[in-house]
Amino acid sequence: MLRKIRIILATVMFLCITWLFVDFTGTARHWFAWMPKLQFLEAVLALNVAVIIGLVVLTLVFGRIYCSVICPLGIMQDVFGWLGKQQKKNRYTYSKEMKWLRYPVLVLFVIALLAGVGSLFQLLAPYSAFGRIATNLLQPVWQAGNNILAGIAEYYDSYAFYQSDIWIRSGVSLIIAGVTFVTLGVLAWRNGRTYCNTICPVGTVLSFISRFSFLKIHFDTEKCRNCSLCTKNCKASCIDFKTHSVDYSRCVVCGDCIESCKFGALKYAHGVNEPNKAHEANKTHETNDPSRRSFLLASAMLTTAAIAQQKEKMMDGGLAEIADKVAPERQTPLTPPGSRSRANIEQHCTGCQLCISECPNEVLRPSDDLMHLMMPVMSYERGYCRPECTRCSQVCPAGAILPIKAEDKASTQIGHAVWIKKNCVVLTDEVECGNCATHCPVGAIEMVPSDPDDEESPYVPAVNEARCIGCGACENLCPARPHSAIYVEGHEQHKEV
Repeated sequence: MLRKIRIILATVMFLCITWLFVDFTGTARHWFAWMPKLQFLEAVLALNVAVIIGLVVLTLVFGRIYCSVICPLGIMQDVFGWLGKQQKKNRYTYSKEMKWLRYPVLVLFVIALLAGVGSLFQLLAPYSAFGRIATNLLQPVWQAGNNILAGIAEYYDSYAFYQSDIWIRSGVSLIIAGVTFVTLGVLAWRNGRTYCNTICPVGTVLSFISRFSFLKIHFDTEKCRNCSLCTKNCKASCIDFKTHSVDYSRCVVCGDCIESCKFGALKYAHGVNEPNKAHEANKTHETNDPSRRSFLLASAMLTTAAIAQQKEKMMDGGLAEIADKVAPERQTPLTPPGSRSRANIEQHCTGCQLCISECPNEVLRPSDDLMHLMMPVMSYERGYCRPECTRCSQVCPAGAILPIKAEDKASTQIGHAVWIKKNCVVLTDEVECGNCATHCPVGAIEMVPSDPDDEESPYVPAVNEARCIGCGACENLCPARPHSAIYVEGHEQHKEV
């Protein structure tokens, strides 16, 4: 029963969080935006006291069920472990806790977090690792499937589906996600929860608490026949059948050991193990094979297709191809409204990329800057930050982007527009334009004579920096190619205008 309950809860959590990442329509966030807020590290960074206390109490009562029910990366590893079991049964073996590795990694993680070295602690954070995998690998597959259905629907004059652009937001982030996926997949397929037992900082923190949990897996030595099936099916490598002991710091309460025991010698209840004195001196163990489980998500994770960038060419009246825009070199990166400042997003962001996957305007993308690797930055080559859209602030679980109302966003200045005279088509091509002024949602741009003394001179844009909010509509809709004649320079600190 324990194993069945765990599988049901883990399946619901995994499917909902995965859908939240891959869904490009914004539907999932209305139902499941609260789920990422249950992640331990994100709750700590967001100072979500209620969630932190809840997770601590949950661990004190039930043990490390967080890792097997709530953490999507832990659940994903269970899927790979289940696949490994199909190839070879009973593959696991007991091993001692690797304190020499897991504690230094935790110290390094905390130092990187406090020092603001985001690229390091983001690589180690479990939820962030899953977020990158879902955003960079799974979302394009989901979109490709949607586009196939949209093509079929269009053929039958139906609009039940619509096409979605598939594009690579960051080659670096894609590579990191791919390497993480393959590495964790191989480790979990071969050895179960290697990552959780050695690298994961959240698992290490929870291991301190789980040692004192009220409910534990423990042996009934009178019923035990030392068949070793519990050890061979423990993906956390924490059960030593020879000494009838369980390392509760690593046990994730998956229930596989109880399921595999044919003699009812293992129970999940309040109590402690009764060591078998006859076997305490025996320190050797065999090399064995994986856990016996049926997992409902196996088919969902089999899809790891190669991702091709899909671009639709922009055409001018169907005659001339228009070159793609090139991102300007901004002295200060743009951060989303709600982040308040660049410093705030650096202190709280875990690089999970949920905000990036949720952005409907294709404005957010992962940073390639080494010190701020995978943190969201804004760029306006494919769209602009519409004042009425607040989706990224609604889903951020770590407090890096705080909730903001549409009316407040329309008066929040994240940067200001800068006009580049040499790129403006009014002067280079001698044509009338005014696109930037026409589409500015706050009226911060007006067209003025290029020669103040000649009212007949070509009209060029003039930016009211005090009024501009930095939404990027002017930069995105500027017809100049490949470099826009107007671009947005970011501000270190956001302010009201």
